[in-house]
Amino acid sequence: MSDEPLLSVVGVSKEFGARVKTVALAAADLSLERGEFVALVGPSGSGKSTLLNLIGLLDRPTTGHIALAGQDTSGLDDTALTALRGRMLGFVFQFHHLLPAFTALENVMLPEWGDVGFASKELRTRAESLLRSVGLADRMNYRVSDLSGGQQQRVAIARALARNPPLVLADEPTGNLDTESSHEIFRLMRRFNVEAHTTFLVVTHDPRISEQCDRIVEIIDGRIHSDRRLRAALTR
Repeated sequence: MSDEPLLSVVGVSKEFGARVKTVALAAADLSLERGEFVALVGPSGSGKSTLLNLIGLLDRPTTGHIALAGQDTSGLDDTALTALRGRMLGFVFQFHHLLPAFTALENVMLPEWGDVGFASKELRTRAESLLRSVGLADRMNYRVSDLSGGQQQRVAIARALARNPPLVLADEPTGNLDTESSHEIFRLMRRFNVEAHTTFLVVTHDPRISEQCDRIVEIIDGRIHSDRRLRAALTR
């Protein structure tokens, strides 16, 4: 396994506005090793989602550099960024962003289905395996609109892992769930972290979640205020 960081964020800032500039993120430095499970915390409006969007290649920084597995993303055009995002990253959001008229199985297949243009046998097999692994073997042919919030988030986790990405970005993945479902979702993500060595960066307001992570990175007023290690990555 390479000793090179999976993610390297160096001097990254993000400003919004032309005449009146708002600094959402200032000179952020962050490095993630393979197999880590890291919490990103801070008050609302502190820059957490801005940083996550930049790492997720959904937006470009005003200054600074972001590298994934050693590849500097600064000079990549939109097509290359899309390809890199599909290969390297998975996303889990608070409100799922699933297609309600589609089944759980179809939602998990969608990321690759959109690229390939059809549902191959291999794609279906991978999606079915992931849904079984998140405890939805008996729900994979249900439309997601017929599933509970916790079940929908499990579908979202399976979708994020459909292309076996080395890094998963999760933005408040338990923020819309009850306590029992929140713990269940955390355990699922942690299991994939340990078993598949998938790296997770999780934005959360829940201290019960953050205190179970390997590291806690805190952002205040657009700046990384602290980076505290709690334990060694469980995959090592």
